[in-house]
Amino acid sequence: RASHGTKSMTSEEILETYGRREWKHFNTVSGMVSRTAKYYLYDNYFDLPGALLCARVVDSLDQHDGQKKYDFWKDMVAAIQHNYKITAFKEDCGMYFPEVKKHPDKYLQRCPESVKKWLKQLKSAGKILLLITSSHSDYCRLLCEHIIGNDFEEYFDVVITNALKPGFFSHTPNQRPFRTLENDEEQEALLSLDKPGWYSQGNAIQLYELLKKMTGKLDPKVVYFGDSMHSDIFPAHHYSNWETVFILEELLGDKVTVPAETESEPLEKKGKYEGDQPQAPYFVSKQWGSFFMDRLPGLENAEETLVCTWSCKCISTYSTIAIPTLEAIADLPLDYRFTRFSSNSSATAGYYPSPPRALLPNEESVTMK
Repeated sequence: RASHGTKSMTSEEILETYGRREWKHFNTVSGMVSRTAKYYLYDNYFDLPGALLCARVVDSLDQHDGQKKYDFWKDMVAAIQHNYKITAFKEDCGMYFPEVKKHPDKYLQRCPESVKKWLKQLKSAGKILLLITSSHSDYCRLLCEHIIGNDFEEYFDVVITNALKPGFFSHTPNQRPFRTLENDEEQEALLSLDKPGWYSQGNAIQLYELLKKMTGKLDPKVVYFGDSMHSDIFPAHHYSNWETVFILEELLGDKVTVPAETESEPLEKKGKYEGDQPQAPYFVSKQWGSFFMDRLPGLENAEETLVCTWSCKCISTYSTIAIPTLEAIADLPLDYRFTRFSSNSSATAGYYPSPPRALLPNEESVTMK
């Protein structure tokens, strides 16, 4: 599917504009992390409003510019830079940070107690916990204090802010060294990462060396949780070979009944799942359809065909497992064994607690009780 501005394009228009169904830029996902990419991937709930903004700019140009020149991406980048630059939080500039600082309760959901308990259990069990965010340290502190509590630093061994993902995974130590922080100001570059603490920028190579030191293992296993295929899941899998858990909120809008074998598990083995009915904004999009599966209308009276979406293929290729929220697994025992996407040829194996309804054969598509 595609749209020109906010207007959905017909199958014929898509064919005329883009040619074959397979868009050449999607042949390799590594294009996602290069700065020279021919497209920009808006793939998480923080970024998504930018896609609508682009569409409305196109609408506006169509209305006012007879020449149909769509040379506005530089303006989008300038707007993003103005609103989210590293000094914007401190300077109270732009439309984003001042508003969130004034009304954090309006925009931020507090971390469920079950997730905080889970983080503590992991730490007590000897796991090393990392927090890696592309947000700058001052904004990260506001978020974490509000969401987790003033003691949030006690939950993590290493905190890395302004990580500039996905470059954090693809760049070398020379290109992206770690820096210390003083009053949220970045200090000199570090030649190596020697001890746990709070750092800025950096790279996965030197972080992994620190993890070797901290664990005393030559090959420590890392499980990385993220909500962006572009910034988290693909680069962590592709460049660092880490296990990846994709937090995919779209699973909340595409639920099925939990399979019978899960029902028979003892209560202490069950993870928590959200309420019975999906709440807005988790309903399947009228314009875009299912995130996982789509029907391609046949051209010239041919029958329509069901296809897995590109996003869906990425999930089973680059994620170890996919979950709707951290809460969904927080009550499980730490030694719970998940079925991985790669464990068999099934494209649905790695979804926990259950695969999206759109991927199941019709007879298995049962609505939630």
